[in-house]
Amino acid sequence: MDLKEMSQHYLEREIEVLEKLDMEAVQKVVKAFEEAFERESAIYVFGNGGSASTASHMANDFNKGISEYTEKKFRVQCLNDNVATVLAVANDIGYDDIFSFQLKNKVKAKDLVIGISGSGNSENVIRALAYAKEQGAVTMAVVGFHGGKAAEIADIVFHVPLCNMQIVEDVHMILNHMVMSVVMQHWNIKKEGC
Repeated sequence: MDLKEMSQHYLEREIEVLEKLDMEAVQKVVKAFEEAFERESAIYVFGNGGSASTASHMANDFNKGISEYTEKKFRVQCLNDNVATVLAVANDIGYDDIFSFQLKNKVKAKDLVIGISGSGNSENVIRALAYAKEQGAVTMAVVGFHGGKAAEIADIVFHVPLCNMQIVEDVHMILNHMVMSVVMQHWNIKKEGC
């Protein structure tokens, strides 16, 4: 197989996954964002590695991308964005607590807490979701592979059932942009320009 064929194979696998997306799960994700916005709840999002980048991107898309056009604003906080805090907790307490520690005495009932994990088995994501659930928050797992423990804990699950981290992360980012786009359409927000 040459490089072109390898690239084509990658795209074909991704298209296949996209065509089989669980649209009921997507609808639940959209509703969770809209309902958190309406009740002015905080939204906490976090992940490791590529999932951390997706979490950061999500915070940007809702805090600026949509909130630019609304009087009331989304209240999204990405727990992996403050490097000093993450490293201090990892060093002094433990890496498994980098997200749950930040939620302590902050997360409230009805806040939305979103853990992103390709495998669904990142211990720090699992601990944060479990803690948030104990506090009465709405929990969401954005996962891949077999769903892992995060999918067992969360109230809302968006699962990409594929053992390919690159495609799983691609689809997680597509979910982010899809939800953003659907919310903007649902609220009749039109960007000027194009």
